[in-house]
Amino acid sequence: MLSLVLFVAPLLFASFSNADTCSSVEALGYINITRAIDLAYIEEQTQYWSTSCSALLPSCIIFPKTVEEVSTVVKILANTTEKFAVKSGGHNPNNYFSSVDGGPLICTEHLDQANLNDATGIVDVGPGNRLDGIAAKLQGSGWTFVGGRIGNTGVGGLVLGGGLSYMSAQYGWAASQVREFEIVFSNGTIGHINKDNHPDLFKVLKGGGNNFGIVTNYRLQAHPQGNVWGGNLVYLRTPEKDKKLLKAVRDFTEYNTDHKAAVIVTAERANINIVDSWIIFLFYDGPTPPAGIFQNFTDVNPLLDTTRTRTYADLMALSNWVVIKGEVVMIATETVPLPSAANEVEVFEGIHNHWRNITATTLLEPGIVASIAWQPFPKAIAREARARSPDLIDVDDDVDRIIIEMNYAFATLPNYEKMADTMEATYTGVRERVQAWQADGTLPEAYLPVFMNYGFYRQDYWGRLKPESRALAKSVSDQVDPNGLFETRTGGWKP
Repeated sequence: MLSLVLFVAPLLFASFSNADTCSSVEALGYINITRAIDLAYIEEQTQYWSTSCSALLPSCIIFPKTVEEVSTVVKILANTTEKFAVKSGGHNPNNYFSSVDGGPLICTEHLDQANLNDATGIVDVGPGNRLDGIAAKLQGSGWTFVGGRIGNTGVGGLVLGGGLSYMSAQYGWAASQVREFEIVFSNGTIGHINKDNHPDLFKVLKGGGNNFGIVTNYRLQAHPQGNVWGGNLVYLRTPEKDKKLLKAVRDFTEYNTDHKAAVIVTAERANINIVDSWIIFLFYDGPTPPAGIFQNFTDVNPLLDTTRTRTYADLMALSNWVVIKGEVVMIATETVPLPSAANEVEVFEGIHNHWRNITATTLLEPGIVASIAWQPFPKAIAREARARSPDLIDVDDDVDRIIIEMNYAFATLPNYEKMADTMEATYTGVRERVQAWQADGTLPEAYLPVFMNYGFYRQDYWGRLKPESRALAKSVSDQVDPNGLFETRTGGWKP
């Protein structure tokens, strides 16, 4: 059970009880706050990956600088009925997950600490950091964090959703590196949560999203690192390249034993097939990969090869080309058990052909860019995650898996619902095929959770976790948020 000391009744801000949060914070005079007419407000609203989130206009944006200021804001919020949101990097494109219309937005931009203990590699990281910023701050220290693959990604959403990394086969999820969370609860109380003092809360914060409070510091275990090798291979798409690259990613997932090596295999299409390509992300945690480790990809004769030895900070900065500015963005995901070599053509080409058939119907959509990413999730990731720290996702190492990410970016906001239906048809088609193949024995039975960081708002995140994981999350949420501040007044998936 959680200590009742943490969850005493909220402090009542009596003088503000009839005011809205923005006015009450403004009246304090020391917490940075902006309104719609301010340049800082306008600038912050451009920082979302999706213009659908930017189009939701908060009543004000609050920029706390310390955990104590976050606590003060939460105490005020608890005495209103307003919807609100908390924003780290704004990379989740689901509306209302880190965006709000007509209520206050708490922006963690100034909680951007990255304080490293050079002796132990333990680093205190604030949710206001983006991954490229942390990489730059740690560059030259000999240590690095286990972060995501796109530099513009914010720390908060990444870690609370689990967080896949190029280094996950070595170290597990990004969340597996957390030693302690500093968190502000729904009554404004500040807690420091680790595996020893509150093991259940510590567990559900890794994969449980924004349901338990506002995390203001992640104490992470960094890992030794020098220069890395990585970059992209770019191919013009042909049916033959489809076959070769799908086989290459299947075989790499099963047979690669060097956990310093990682790949993401993506296909992209844009308006009327002006773009129809494959782009492969290659990574090796060292200055040079062993000969032949990526040969199945390089043998497909890329048109462009940007791989080379570079700093990790450089690699994170390089990755930001994938962030498409000025577009509505939708992301969804499915998890697929790895097929045998004998069934690879039926499964992988079947899924990929389904994706091409659906995306072909979108190519007249203004500004459309459609993509699919095939991301290996070998047994090693599950083993490392479980060995380091329990998490809510709780993936077993019974089978190798592929996490598929499906993206649509387009220019016209009024077409949001139409494109949302298209996205639903895209991921539902993958899911239905996987279930049919499991039923006839083509694919093995396996636990196939929805990966939160890529989930579409219509997907059933909690229903795809193990029932005991969902029950634990609900129990902890009821304890730490008895009045439902985070459950009912902010967006995201709720247990």
